[in-house]
Amino acid sequence: MKPIKIIGGKVITRDGHENITVVIANGKIDYVGSQPIEMPEDSTTIDAKGAWISAGFIDLHTHGAGGADFMDGTVEAYESALKMHAAHGTTLLYPTTLSSTTESLYLAIEQYRKAKQANIEGAAMGGLHLEGPYFAYEQRGAQDERHLRNPQKQEYMALLEAGKGDIARWSLAPELDGAAEMATELRKAGILMAMGHTAATFEECQKAHRAGFTHMTHFYSCMSTITRRNAYRYAGVIEYGYYNDDITIEIIGDGIHVPASLLNLVYKIKGAENIALITDSMRAAGMPDGKYLLGSMEQGQEVVVEDGVAKLLDRSAFAGSVATMDRVVRTVRDMTQRPLPEIIRSATETPARIMGLANRKGSIEKGYDADIVIFDDDINVRTTIVDSKIVYNNNI
Repeated sequence: MKPIKIIGGKVITRDGHENITVVIANGKIDYVGSQPIEMPEDSTTIDAKGAWISAGFIDLHTHGAGGADFMDGTVEAYESALKMHAAHGTTLLYPTTLSSTTESLYLAIEQYRKAKQANIEGAAMGGLHLEGPYFAYEQRGAQDERHLRNPQKQEYMALLEAGKGDIARWSLAPELDGAAEMATELRKAGILMAMGHTAATFEECQKAHRAGFTHMTHFYSCMSTITRRNAYRYAGVIEYGYYNDDITIEIIGDGIHVPASLLNLVYKIKGAENIALITDSMRAAGMPDGKYLLGSMEQGQEVVVEDGVAKLLDRSAFAGSVATMDRVVRTVRDMTQRPLPEIIRSATETPARIMGLANRKGSIEKGYDADIVIFDDDINVRTTIVDSKIVYNNNI
């Protein structure tokens, strides 16, 4: 891979931003600073022309993009989605499943491995995110109710064996019968456990946290809050997420799922260091409005995208989002009016730390992986670099 020197831009670092030079060599970020650097003759120089230079965006939760879903069961679907996400600044993502049949989950694991071997030039993949099928019916959202069920040991143990080394995170409702026993097995396997699509009480969340749940899936979406039972009030998942400083959360930053008031509240209380911005995108991300399938082409349910919002056909719930990470960063910055480096932290450094990658991803520092995105003031992506390779370039 040819060395790359990036000049003339505002480099977002842990401390803010600076007008400095970034050099990529030997597959890593080799230099970050203001000294003159002599480059080999075969190197590439990118003039950022005053644009922003950031660590690449990391999307912890996406179902697809570019007309493809990660559960379509083909390498071609992966290629379409990975390239579309890369064109919008994502350098690392976690392909996400939906509640489905066990057979479909086995296929998802198989195709993930095939896609890894295909060396697709797009966003890289950090591992599978199994979203479901162990969810609370009353917090199902757009999850297909036909496939919801309690954790079944024989089933999830077989999936853990089939997906060994490739399942990075699993979202489930911790209050379900069998969830505590399942948490023990997930912890042994080193899998990030997240509370999601859950009707748990505050006290049930406490138990879940002690069992190893450290993250919350799409905070505010499909989770319980304060309820009353026989006149008594009970706090829920949202309250526990705010209460416990050790819990990290993810936010769908499309401007639809979480309004400005709640975005500002969550940043005020949790801070960028505990918030990962995600797309939760379905196949319509980067595509025009119309009707699409949520989930695989064979078993997915039809949804409609209107004015850039994905909904169930009866309009009773959102059906994921059609956002890309550049839109997420732009939207959250504009809705919160917080400094751009703070918002970028939620799209880079924080998700890297959540997934245990903070020693090599999520920041522009010497020795870190060369995953970089260049974008203008409106967060329009000009160049995306993944693992030292330019996978998207519109630097005009």
